[in-house]
Amino acid sequence: MRDDQTPQLLAFFSAMADANRLKIIGLLAQEDFSVEELTGMLKLSASTVSHHLSKLSKIGLVSARAESYYNVYHLHTEVLETMAKSILAQDTLPNAVADVDMSAYDRKVLESYAQPDGRLKTIPAQRKKLEAILRHVVQTFEPGVRYPEKQVNELLSRFHDDTASLRRELIGYKLLAREADGSAYWRTP
Repeated sequence: MRDDQTPQLLAFFSAMADANRLKIIGLLAQEDFSVEELTGMLKLSASTVSHHLSKLSKIGLVSARAESYYNVYHLHTEVLETMAKSILAQDTLPNAVADVDMSAYDRKVLESYAQPDGRLKTIPAQRKKLEAILRHVVQTFEPGVRYPEKQVNELLSRFHDDTASLRRELIGYKLLAREADGSAYWRTP
């Protein structure tokens, strides 16, 4: 997502985050209506309907045309489709978090569970915390290198005496793979 898209998407989500506005969009998707017609169908006051239409108008979803004494509102489905495509574009939502520190949680967990020498005080029981610890531990293993079980245990013993649990969890979370007979272990990509 480009930085210039953020305010537009925020305005869109803000405008869409109301049940009555969604009802208005649903009605206008079928045909054009005046404020008076919408008030009757939705059982809302004219000022409330006008407020909702104003919000939808600001993001370009609806526009009004004068007919006699009334303003008749029209839904711009092409704007809705464009926004939906923009939101659902493969790179839009992941790029919204481009400036977020994705490893902050892992560091926080590691600070809680690691002693100053890097050894673990305990192996976390909670799944998310365990995953964070395992992501740290697996960094000890070089990608593309096959390790015998003895060497795996030596490396894991730097973190905790229960090397069997660490090894089993690394394999269970698919951070390490192993030969069926346990003769070799390696870091997965």
